Amino acid sequence: MPFIARQEAFTCEHCGHSVDPLQNGSYRNHCPRCLFSKHVDKDGPGDRASMCGALMRPISIDQDSKRGFLVIHRCEHCGKQIPNRAAPDDDLASFEQII
Repeated sequence: MPFIARQEAFTCEHCGHSVDPLQNGSYRNHCPRCLFSKHVDKDGPGDRASMCGALMRPISIDQDSKRGFLVIHRCEHCGKQIPNRAAPDDDLASFEQII
């Protein structure tokens, strides 16, 4: 499934933070403050086809030589895991407080 680019503002359902789209040409899918995401995509990034809709908890931080830091999310309802590229303004230090 191809990547569908979506620049959308949203309010984090975990911490209530008002999240603006990134301005550097990439796309945000999680809160930069608490790193939580929402399970809205099913087959590919941006498809918004998932019927789950549950929160996705950040469970680890990984580093990829090509993609940089990744936030690994696990859906709190169905268990699906998805790696997401960290954004420049993500508070990766907050991850220690989440786990």
